Amino acid sequence: MNEILNNTTSRMEKSISSLGQAFNKIRTGRANPAILDDIKVDYYGNLTVLNQTSSISVEDGRSLVISPWDKSLIPEIEKAISNSNLGLNPSTSSDLIRITMPTLTEETRQDYIKQARAEAENSRVSIRNIRRDANQSCKELQSSGEISEDDLRRMEDLIQKETDKYIGLVDSELKVKESDLLEI
Repeated sequence: MNEILNNTTSRMEKSISSLGQAFNKIRTGRANPAILDDIKVDYYGNLTVLNQTSSISVEDGRSLVISPWDKSLIPEIEKAISNSNLGLNPSTSSDLIRITMPTLTEETRQDYIKQARAEAENSRVSIRNIRRDANQSCKELQSSGEISEDDLRRMEDLIQKETDKYIGLVDSELKVKESDLLEI
């Protein structure tokens, strides 16, 4: 029974972690290097993640500075960022690439909030599916006679408490992301 509960908790943790990664990709008005995590650059014939080819830092609250370790990569990095559908325009000065985060219009803020809410709902659905799988495993144990009906109820209660806890975490993460998006 502990194995089922530990597996359930572990899977719910991964769901929350996945939500955090999805939220990092949603652009706010502030500069965040995590927004570039999925950008891949052609590095000597291999597609390589940008942060493995360059150092990325926040210059001020609204701009990122990318300093490639191999200066010949600058055109490739600019092309990858421009083609990434993030709405970012890189500008090069000598051996640095600067990305100024555009200010968010009210319309884009609302679109990003909708996107954040959709990601949060996907996480909630994922957590509920994990709960369903765990409850099904417990019912199988009970029907095979390995645990009693009282143990089954106890496990279902514990699984429900874990589910409520993680759905609460999703809601709080969403609240934080929405407040970030609404800041001017």
